[in-house]
Amino acid sequence: MLNSIEGAINTLQSIYSFMIIGYVLLSWLPNARDSFIGVFLGKLVEPYLGIFRRFIPPIGGMLDLSPIIALFALRFIAAGLMGVIKFFVN
Repeated sequence: MLNSIEGAINTLQSIYSFMIIGYVLLSWLPNARDSFIGVFLGKLVEPYLGIFRRFIPPIGGMLDLSPIIALFALRFIAAGLMGVIKFFVN
């Protein structure tokens, strides 16, 4: 049972990470965020990235490091959640 929970958490973390990366890559293409996929990813990813954008301003007005920090935080959240689950199951 613990392996299936760990697999589910890792899968969800990977999917959301790829969504963040895809959304960032769409920002490099003109008008890509206005497409259906861009709007869809924006609705799912922007609330999470917005948390980090409030505290991490873009460097030089162009380079936004908040997605990188958000990906690290997402990995730490997933690992912390697994640690809590393992603590209570064992």
